[in-house]
Amino acid sequence: MASDIFLPNRTDLAGSWFLDSGIRYVSGGFARFYGADLGKNRRLSTEITGYSISALAYLYQRTGETRYLIAAKDAADFLVNAAWLPSPGIWPFEYPTSDGPEPLTYFFDTGIIVRGLLALWRINGSQGLLDAAIAGGESMNLFSTCEAGVHNPILSLPSLQPLAYQSQWSRSPGCYQLKSALAWRELSVVTGRSDFRDSWVKTATWAIRHADAFLPAETRSKTMDRLHAYLYFLEAMLFEHEENVLSRGITMVSHNLRKIRDEFERADVNAQLLRIRLLAHQAGLVPWNEVEGREEARRIATFQALSDDERLHGGYFFGRRGPDLVPHVNPVSTAFCLQALEMLSDFDCGKKLDEMSLI
Repeated sequence: MASDIFLPNRTDLAGSWFLDSGIRYVSGGFARFYGADLGKNRRLSTEITGYSISALAYLYQRTGETRYLIAAKDAADFLVNAAWLPSPGIWPFEYPTSDGPEPLTYFFDTGIIVRGLLALWRINGSQGLLDAAIAGGESMNLFSTCEAGVHNPILSLPSLQPLAYQSQWSRSPGCYQLKSALAWRELSVVTGRSDFRDSWVKTATWAIRHADAFLPAETRSKTMDRLHAYLYFLEAMLFEHEENVLSRGITMVSHNLRKIRDEFERADVNAQLLRIRLLAHQAGLVPWNEVEGREEARRIATFQALSDDERLHGGYFFGRRGPDLVPHVNPVSTAFCLQALEMLSDFDCGKKLDEMSLI
């Protein structure tokens, strides 16, 4: 592992991992993660492909290297032309749906995909991408419940029947879904459609009202997992300029992260928290905590793999249990971590941070 936070080629290594490690399939889609313990990828994930488009678009904007733009377009083409199910008009959780477990579709995943398509659309202006993003935004209504702002997290395919809620955070409605609902907010700005805006407002209203009940979980380890999800909520709050929610949330997450991390620490929690600190400070909402922010950056750097194994080299490990790294390298941790360190570098140089580029 490297200790220098601003290692000159740290971001280049992470970018090359996206393209050359094997985490990206020939189809253009991306695997959920690479398991170093088993030496193989998990199945292709539409959500992770959506996140990867956002990351590749960000890398292209940072570097100007067309290899990232080409890979982002290939991933978007896969989602739009291969993975999308014309009937019932939605993206499946994993692809293909024919050779795995029961086919499902997730509300959260759909919003992440839409945001990825919009990130690429803002670069190339493709009408096809915008049309696909709009269709995806409309499909998010399939998850609606009878309670305003509440969305079934998972539907079975092709029936679209909701799965019973479970205690696992991703299998129940929660404030974390507001990050996905940012897709509606972005679409409302782009299209001017009031229905997208109304969906965003209702979801935000419900999320703010119920966010305090999201933490803690029944165990310390599960609380760390929920910190990751709660930070999705705080990311969305940046766009509503909710000063009190952000201030309390940052303090609470920071406290719990430091209390639990000797037992279990997630790389993405450090990265998400650092990104939120920087953007909240820039917006004049929450003062920058120099000591804690720098410490989080140093922790992030320790999760990057510098290895002779090309399947690992440059990517970021999921986390650490005790002294041992969890042997999973994944696109989401890699995207969040590389962006957090790039944002801190820009902050130190006095550059304005772009909240719309938040992966």
